[in-house]
Amino acid sequence: MKHRLFSKTAVGMVVAGAALVVSSNVFATAPTINSIADSWHNLGANNIKGSTPNDSGAANKSNATGEVCVFCHTPHGGDTTAAVPIWNRNLGTETYTRYSQSGPDGLGTTTFDAQEAPVGSVSIACLSCHDGTQALDAMLNAPGSGNQWPTATTMTGGDIEPDGSGRLRQGIVQNLGIDLSNDHPISMQYAGGGITTADASTTVDPDFTNSGGRTVSLPGAGAGGYTVTLMAGTIGGDANRPVWWIERGTRSLRDGERDRNDVILYTRSLTAGGSPEPFVECGSCHDPHNVENPTFLRVSNGFLNDTTQAASGLCLTCHAK
Repeated sequence: MKHRLFSKTAVGMVVAGAALVVSSNVFATAPTINSIADSWHNLGANNIKGSTPNDSGAANKSNATGEVCVFCHTPHGGDTTAAVPIWNRNLGTETYTRYSQSGPDGLGTTTFDAQEAPVGSVSIACLSCHDGTQALDAMLNAPGSGNQWPTATTMTGGDIEPDGSGRLRQGIVQNLGIDLSNDHPISMQYAGGGITTADASTTVDPDFTNSGGRTVSLPGAGAGGYTVTLMAGTIGGDANRPVWWIERGTRSLRDGERDRNDVILYTRSLTAGGSPEPFVECGSCHDPHNVENPTFLRVSNGFLNDTTQAASGLCLTCHAK
């Protein structure tokens, strides 16, 4: 495993970057990016954001500690059932209404041909804040020794409920609630039924990238576009540990390697003991440590590359429309 130096400001990268995964022939070591300490995901007292993403007041923060990582991660005693490293929060136990199910705001769509597994993987970690059911500062291990954490919530901010609960306020985009039927589906097979058994990088649905093995050209100015390709590999060369990702041409950090600028597909099975296949999760499009793009997107949805603008660039990475 390679070791890299990190700047003091890149505090979030230490707990979720490539330094925490096993050595792999497909995982790239991510370079240092801008500081999570300057983003909305810093819930500590030193958050410098002047307002919330909704411009509804001061950014959400706790005045009880200036620590940054502790609101999600802990160096000791993390939840080992979480699909994210050293997780410091209670995973959701709610019953979520999924995209394919009928809910108060559900579309009742008949065009959704993928299957959904129970909400889990990295998505359940995201929802431990973003389903609005528990305080943002509810942790397994409080910062410091001696459990000197206030018994009452200390969260304040324009997007926090005014009742003192410390939960995300209802009615804002960050609070997805437990009805996910009106949101982009997660915990679902990629490409409306996944991959073919003959070629792990070929999808079975013509509306998705690499159906039939083709490479899709995204729209651009003249020759300014680039191709996106569904990729398949293994962790450490182990055929029993397959991984998938979608490489975005010039936006990928490492050709042929899975990195934070690619759209990440997560290895799951529909049933216990079933065949592993690529799934779409919250982390497919969002990287909680990437502060370079709006809403923590892995790649800005408005740009194909650093200079060429194209609407829905991120959407068209998966959807061959």
